Amino acid sequence: MRDPGMSQRRISMRKIREILRLYEQSKLSQRQISKALGISRPVINDYIIKVKTSGLGYEDIENMPDEMLMDILQGNKKADNQKYDFLSSKFSHFTKELKRLGVTRQILWEEYIQENPDGYSYSQFCYHFQVWQNISEITMHLEHKAGDKLFVDFTGKKLSITDRVTGEICEVEVFVAVLGASQLTYVEASMSQKKEDWIRLNENALRYIGGVPRAIVPDCLKSAVTKTDRYEPDINPEYLDFARHYNTSILPARPAKPKDKALVEGGVRIVYSWIFAKLRDQVFFSLEELNLAILKLLDPFNARTMQRPGVSRKELFDDIEKSELQSLPADCYELRKFKNLTVQFNYHIYLNDDGHYYSVPYRYKGRKVDVFFTERSVEIYHSNVRIAVHFRNRRRNGYTTQSDHMPEAHKWQDNWNPDKLVCLAKGKEIQSQR
Repeated sequence: MRDPGMSQRRISMRKIREILRLYEQSKLSQRQISKALGISRPVINDYIIKVKTSGLGYEDIENMPDEMLMDILQGNKKADNQKYDFLSSKFSHFTKELKRLGVTRQILWEEYIQENPDGYSYSQFCYHFQVWQNISEITMHLEHKAGDKLFVDFTGKKLSITDRVTGEICEVEVFVAVLGASQLTYVEASMSQKKEDWIRLNENALRYIGGVPRAIVPDCLKSAVTKTDRYEPDINPEYLDFARHYNTSILPARPAKPKDKALVEGGVRIVYSWIFAKLRDQVFFSLEELNLAILKLLDPFNARTMQRPGVSRKELFDDIEKSELQSLPADCYELRKFKNLTVQFNYHIYLNDDGHYYSVPYRYKGRKVDVFFTERSVEIYHSNVRIAVHFRNRRRNGYTTQSDHMPEAHKWQDNWNPDKLVCLAKGKEIQSQR
């Protein structure tokens, strides 16, 4: 075994890479790596810290030129390097540009080289930019193009409202929505996580940002997803209908994939410190009062300058994301509920929400149909074709029947209603008296 106190300068770049490989991919302890490579644990620890501090991992340094890796380990002072100063002055600009649709690091590097022909190579360009980002959540943010995704979720912790008369405290849910590129954030309190509230909150978020992204990314909560699956989750039909109204798509976060929801979870942590903490000593007597207080804090929050990329969420939104969003539809979404029912022998479906019967054309007797109903109407579909529509009727045990849904024999019977029979009987009685 080599001398435990061997100089770091005598360790080859190949062995330094091997240290990182065994530590990250093989999950060996520093003691085990020391035995495997014959290098003292303090030296191993020193290399691990130096590489990790730079924000890199084994995959980043595996194919990196030795000279570049040596620069990292020696901690060269880049502030004294004019070439680096010129490049680093553009990092904030690069961060914003990468959020634009179609912009890549390769394109930015080519533009950089045109302006500075003696600049860094593409690999060095990427390395310095990545170190500047420090491989934090900023890296995740750069993957989201402007107008692409809106991340939505409820916070784990809750706020509360107080009954003005009884003093009873009621906890309320808190909804958070974060745009992927600009990180523009929307927050609203709600009485529950039920589907009706969930869809209303999503709609309010879209109205707040003033446009529609190409996709909405919820966590796998029951209001959004009926069956959790990594590849083909089942989305609640009401939520899917909402997405169709706004011409967007629903892309649930994948189970066991924390990066899929890292952005909104980071937004939740910020909301705790920026909104929850500021409201902690205030008492609210209604949901409307609480949401007004949240809104007053929300606008300054979005106008607050982020450490990186050195602009506010609102500025970034106005600059790169607002123009990429789709336009809002003229009408707000009207919540529709969905049921799959069987047409009964009397060619009616029974909607138990109303305790009422609605007719369909008699030839569909015994078949499965999809029923969509709002506060005002009931629509019935078979094989994706609408076969009946009715005004909603909440009269218990009542029937709403259209005559053209009836067979001919039943239409004849339908004409013989009780009033008509009474009139007919009276007419016959008068004739007999004559």
